Amino acid sequence: MTEVADCIVIGAGVVGLAIARSLALSKRDVLLLEAEDRVGAHTSSRNSEVIHAGIYYPRDSLKATLCVAGRQALYRYCREKGVPHRQLGKLIVANGESEIEELRGILARGQGNGVVDLAWCGRHQVHELEPEIKADAAVYSPSTGIIDSHSLMLALQADLESAGGTVLLNHRVTGLTARDQRLTVEFQAGERFAIDSRTVVNSTGLWASSLASRVAGMETGAVPNTTYAKGHYFDYGPSPFQHLIYPLPGTGGLGIHATNDLFGRVRFGPDAEWVKDIDYAFDMSRREVFADAVTRYFPSLDSSRLVPGYTGIRPKLYSAGDPAADFVIQGPRNHGISGLVNLFGIESPGLTSCLAIADTVTEVVRAG
Repeated sequence: MTEVADCIVIGAGVVGLAIARSLALSKRDVLLLEAEDRVGAHTSSRNSEVIHAGIYYPRDSLKATLCVAGRQALYRYCREKGVPHRQLGKLIVANGESEIEELRGILARGQGNGVVDLAWCGRHQVHELEPEIKADAAVYSPSTGIIDSHSLMLALQADLESAGGTVLLNHRVTGLTARDQRLTVEFQAGERFAIDSRTVVNSTGLWASSLASRVAGMETGAVPNTTYAKGHYFDYGPSPFQHLIYPLPGTGGLGIHATNDLFGRVRFGPDAEWVKDIDYAFDMSRREVFADAVTRYFPSLDSSRLVPGYTGIRPKLYSAGDPAADFVIQGPRNHGISGLVNLFGIESPGLTSCLAIADTVTEVVRAG
């Protein structure tokens, strides 16, 4: 016999956890299904762990509005829950007139998004802030920070469970069907099971498009194609920087940047390599590419200190060479399936935006 649940969230990454928590706090009976043996096994734990300010994204896009709101909410949440974080600030650096002109556009975009504390720095100001950095100009973002993403996810899980929600690990969803105003989630957990629910949130990240495309009755064109961008991170040891250091954005991401961790070490990454499969193998041959990119703003880099860190894969809604795409949050009014909410392309700044995304999804669920 098929079991019945009030509300099912699929995918226990940081966004799925935040959504499940928000729904549970709104008095929904929530079941969170995760295929892996731990929460946040993929994109949520394989990123830069940066709290973004909301600078880069087109005005009024979901990425812009949810990042700005999410950043403010996330800092409050970290303080309330004791989640390790640090508001280090960052410099976006430029060299040469063409880069400086591009940097002015980034500054204007960030200000248009409501990031009110950005400051322009000339060469001497950059040198005072970061003596090791070579830059003709920079934008300083004091509200950018770093966070322990694992501690954040554990705090969200604790809140969810305190509110009566349940997290089931090692429960791999194999199917999702819609029939007679009812959604049926099929999953594998040793044996095959099925659960009916009136609300299902597809927050499966890398697999969101694949899962949604199998739902019969979805309106034509409602499921965007998800592509994969693999990024490498190289560790460097003790950091020579006090702030995060970012070059200008590149194809597929924000460029190979320098991110300090909470222990004073620095890592460089990620690059962007478009791949077809989910494979976290580390390609050591990328070190030369990293060295070339980093020495443009950090001339004294010792490339022999670049050692393999980890890799991550980001779900993109565009391909190499195409303009970046926005987050997609779909409710029944978008795709025609009662009770179903899909999230597509939740990459950076998804970690920063997680609480704001959760509030948005909760409102979509309420609206029906």
